[in-house]
Amino acid sequence: MTHGSRLVTIFGGSGFVGRHLVRALAREGWRIRVAVRRPDLAGHLQPLGAVGQIHAVQANLRYRDSVTRAVQGADAVVNLVGILAESGRQSFGAVQAQGARAVAEEAAKAGITRFVQLSAIGADAASAAAYARSKAQGEAFVMAAIPEAVILRPSIVFGPEDQFFNRFARMAQFLPFLPLIGGGETRFQPVYVADVAAAAAKALDGGARAGTTYELGGPDIRSFRALLEYILAVTHRRRLLVPLPFPLARLQASVLEVLPGKMLTVDQVTMLETDNVVSAAAEAEGRTLAGLGITPSSFEAIVPTYLYSFRPHGQFDRPESAG
Repeated sequence: MTHGSRLVTIFGGSGFVGRHLVRALAREGWRIRVAVRRPDLAGHLQPLGAVGQIHAVQANLRYRDSVTRAVQGADAVVNLVGILAESGRQSFGAVQAQGARAVAEEAAKAGITRFVQLSAIGADAASAAAYARSKAQGEAFVMAAIPEAVILRPSIVFGPEDQFFNRFARMAQFLPFLPLIGGGETRFQPVYVADVAAAAAKALDGGARAGTTYELGGPDIRSFRALLEYILAVTHRRRLLVPLPFPLARLQASVLEVLPGKMLTVDQVTMLETDNVVSAAAEAEGRTLAGLGITPSSFEAIVPTYLYSFRPHGQFDRPESAG
């Protein structure tokens, strides 16, 4: 069966990782059904493929009937749906645990065994963070329904629309300091969004081991402090980096999480207490980007191409004009 006759349903396909995966799969000739809550807002995906190759349908993970319709006739399914903070009915449990369960169980009922679930490094059923617990619960539900599924756990994902580099660059525009939560010692392994998409595409093509969890990280491991220093250097901003002990950070987050925009939540502070890097076990067992035959991109090669907009005078700004 050629790619041109194969159909993949991507839940959350209009989001940050989703648009890169849609582009990658369109280039390989897949027919793509993008399952989203608001199909009318997924028009930006159409130019990524040929006429009729990409089609958006309505689906909400809280409503099984819509999930059933979205997977009908598909040869493969990818679930990318996730949230960084809870809001109303969009809770971690509803979206990342029960939502993943609904997608996997309906895919299994449809006879689909080619399934990719996007999780996160740090997913742990025993974690103190609700985000990490819900990711682990989602993984468990997926594997119970489809033992052949492939789980992808990325570290923080970077790219033009990311929620890490952009967030702190934006904060540096109007704050005189940036908070070094927990002293800034937490380590990260930023991974490029296109590399995460490539890993998912590989898994759909049978290039990953069935029933396996892969941990995805870039070539560089940096502390939280080092990443903030890098953001300031790239954006030509001079800002104080103020150490904020975890107890004080949680207190501050308890106030910020009730404000519009949820700049910081208590759960996110809790997540920062643990390093977010590829484990030694995953490295040894080849459950990494390298194990999938993908050479990861460095954040230092990509991030400046979109953070320049945060410089005091835009892309033509010079370091000596730092604000």
